Amino acid sequence: MTHTPRLPFIAGLPLAVAAGLLMPVQGRINGALGAALADGIAAAVVSFTTGLAVMVAVSLALPKGRAGLARILPAVRERRFPRYYLLAGCIGGFFVFTQSFTVGLLGVALFTVATVTGQTLSGLFVDRMGIGPGGKRSITGIRVLGSVLTVAAVAWAVSPRFSGAGPGPGELLVPVLLPVLAGFLMSFQQAMNGTAAVHYGTPIAATLMNFITGALLLWAGWLVKVAVAGPGNPLPGEWWYYLGGPMGCVFIGVGALLVRSLGVLVTGLGMIAGQLLGSLGLDLAFPAPGTVVALPTVLGTLLTLAAIVLASLPWPKGALKR
Repeated sequence: MTHTPRLPFIAGLPLAVAAGLLMPVQGRINGALGAALADGIAAAVVSFTTGLAVMVAVSLALPKGRAGLARILPAVRERRFPRYYLLAGCIGGFFVFTQSFTVGLLGVALFTVATVTGQTLSGLFVDRMGIGPGGKRSITGIRVLGSVLTVAAVAWAVSPRFSGAGPGPGELLVPVLLPVLAGFLMSFQQAMNGTAAVHYGTPIAATLMNFITGALLLWAGWLVKVAVAGPGNPLPGEWWYYLGGPMGCVFIGVGALLVRSLGVLVTGLGMIAGQLLGSLGLDLAFPAPGTVVALPTVLGTLLTLAAIVLASLPWPKGALKR
């Protein structure tokens, strides 16, 4: 087995937050692309395809990338990890599909709370089961408290975006469950990617495999959509529409690198903090029409950071252990 390096907590957590900063920027770009194409699935296809092109180029250009490519087939043939780990990219494809399917009905705020809830819950259990390369990590009272506070803080931060108008609770049940499931699966995706990265010797190869399987899933979904409803608008000419995929390469690769050092829960919480900080920065620097930065958004973001520190710090062994 070829081991990827472990990073100390003081370097790993800021890196997770930094990667999370790109997520709202990617969301803004993909949302604009979906509007330009009049097709959310097509926007996801473009994002994954451009990301795949970047990862192919990186894998071929860098010595570590070429070495990782050479280790993929031997690792799969020798069953160094379960073969279904190769399908981790399908989780990313499912997340993007869920986003395009439900955000218009739920709104960004409810979608964010639903995905963060699912991801935080599964992060605890994935660490407890030891699916990721970091091994088993106990469910302690401190980690549970930090996770609950994170979900509450995210709900507070996005609360100014909630609207009282819209469908009733019964009509929202299925649309809400989809992003909860997508968020729940994200922790498994990070654990699977991290394990694969250890055996490939680099997160580059694990990220490449993510984009291959995710792109295949989305292309299949888009072709079905075209057969049923026809294509959307032609591709736009502006270059910035195509940055979403390369940004996805960064946070998928960073996640695969960090889960061995931080565990799945803390890696996910760090990215959630970065996501909120990035959203706040976007709303301040490049506000969308009608955007108002309210006090709950700022305070909720700060509370999220405090909750993540609470869940992440190396508390004494046995403290509130379950």
